[in-house]
Amino acid sequence: MSYRPPLLLRNGHIHSIYPSLFRQVNDCSFERERITTPDEDFLDLDWLCHQQKRLVILSHGLEGHSRRPYILGMAKAAALQNWDVLAWNYRGCSGEPNKHLHSYHSGKTEDLEWVINHALKRGYSEIGLIGFSIGGNKTLLHIGRERQQLAKQIIAAVALSVPCDLNSSSKHLAQWTHKVYMKNFLKSFKQKFMQKQRLFPDQIDLKGYHRIKNFKEFDERFTAPMNGFESAEDYWFQSSCIYHLEKIAIPTLILNALDDPFLPPECFPIEQARKNSHLHLEMPRYGGHIGFMPEVKDELYYSEQRALAFLNEYSRISES
Repeated sequence: MSYRPPLLLRNGHIHSIYPSLFRQVNDCSFERERITTPDEDFLDLDWLCHQQKRLVILSHGLEGHSRRPYILGMAKAAALQNWDVLAWNYRGCSGEPNKHLHSYHSGKTEDLEWVINHALKRGYSEIGLIGFSIGGNKTLLHIGRERQQLAKQIIAAVALSVPCDLNSSSKHLAQWTHKVYMKNFLKSFKQKFMQKQRLFPDQIDLKGYHRIKNFKEFDERFTAPMNGFESAEDYWFQSSCIYHLEKIAIPTLILNALDDPFLPPECFPIEQARKNSHLHLEMPRYGGHIGFMPEVKDELYYSEQRALAFLNEYSRISES
């Protein structure tokens, strides 16, 4: 299976922006469940169930949520191939501030583990993991770091458009050519922090926020101190999956397009994939960031076709 987009779509920025703004996915109705975490916070989980024996768990990207088009598209495609679907929202991403000062970050895999364990209580025989962007980083980080304790029901994982090295990716997005993406992220962060400030007025100070221009400045001021890291660099180092890829011991696919505007060369783990037979790295020339649009409007996106083909390859349960 290979990806060949139509000529007019051979641009990484078009792939990255157009589906996010204009893609519509119909006939995908989730049922929401709220669960309490061990630290007395909450997570909102969205289920698409047809009483199957196998489940795919979807982890969204930075400042995303379970209703983003790429999540809905993958959920609909998975359901059509007889997978139940669980799309979970990170803390603070389901439309309501979470209860603690800290929310989510790129390396917080404890919540993914909690979601997996919660799903296992429903008796699934097989679980596949699919993560998008930082959700891909979370997924890879979890299955690498927790190799020895990984639930035996997890048969395979797919990570799409993954910033495997957060240090280089953060610096890459700080370039003026990526200003539109950075500005959008910072605007979204601010909206959430304004809500959170009402809950923690003495602990969140947004004075001078307009002077923050990149992830280094944001993570240094907010992410690192709120989550127990010494600095932005310490946060990026501890939360990057690139340092754990060689430990992965289940079939795993990384699909990173070479024209992805979010990813510098350091985010393409060629050497790690060469050393680990469980790790499959595919680098299509085109696709952008969580793009991979089809030639025909209503067809499955290439990322959906490839991700499910990979999971089905390792599933022992018939998809028919």
